[in-house]
Amino acid sequence: MPSFLKFLLLIVLSVAACGRLDHLGKPPSLTPNTQSPEHVAMLWPGLPLHSQPQRTVDQSSLWSGGQHSLLGDQRAMKKGDILTVVIELDEKAEISNDTNRSRAGSENLEVPDLFGLPQRAGKKLPEGASLDEAVSIDSKSVSKGKGSVKRKEKLTLRVAATVIDVLPNGVLSISGSQELRVNFELRELLVSGYVRPEDISRQNEITYDKIASARVSYGGRGQITDVQQPRYGQQILDTLLPF
Repeated sequence: MPSFLKFLLLIVLSVAACGRLDHLGKPPSLTPNTQSPEHVAMLWPGLPLHSQPQRTVDQSSLWSGGQHSLLGDQRAMKKGDILTVVIELDEKAEISNDTNRSRAGSENLEVPDLFGLPQRAGKKLPEGASLDEAVSIDSKSVSKGKGSVKRKEKLTLRVAATVIDVLPNGVLSISGSQELRVNFELRELLVSGYVRPEDISRQNEITYDKIASARVSYGGRGQITDVQQPRYGQQILDTLLPF
């Protein structure tokens, strides 16, 4: 094997093993949230809602209409605000198809008197050969098919998401992440998408079915996940081998 291929193979194996070496003899490391999109959005100061004189009047008013007042709108509406995403999946689908088809055909063509041609040809044909029954075709086909699909999913999760951007049409771009480590296994929940401010409830919550381009990921990493997954070499062989 050339030296270049050996070096390339060594790099690939090193990168593939880095994910498992992270929790070798210790729990998986949590992802630092200091550079996450949520953290950047929370640090963005934004533009002032009112000029300085108007802000003074609002602060002196007993019935202030600000977001932090008693009667104000507590829903997320600007970059850096936080809302709760409720994910409740309870879906069930069952499809069953059964097909049975049968067809039979028979064709028989006889030419005993076709302008005397069979008699003339019979004199030149070998003994026992005849054109009285020139063509005979029999065909039969049978086809059966059966298919069944059964799927059931149930997932109930709640995660806090942050408004990371406000689009020109007022739609909010949200992103949220949550990591939970139990012993040597780390569970990670990621959610992102676009929501309309009017779809957010008064409790500052929104269900997943009201999120456009919703991306929900729930998985993990750790010792249990490593055991459940096939080795990288086996995955490569399963991809390359045609049998």
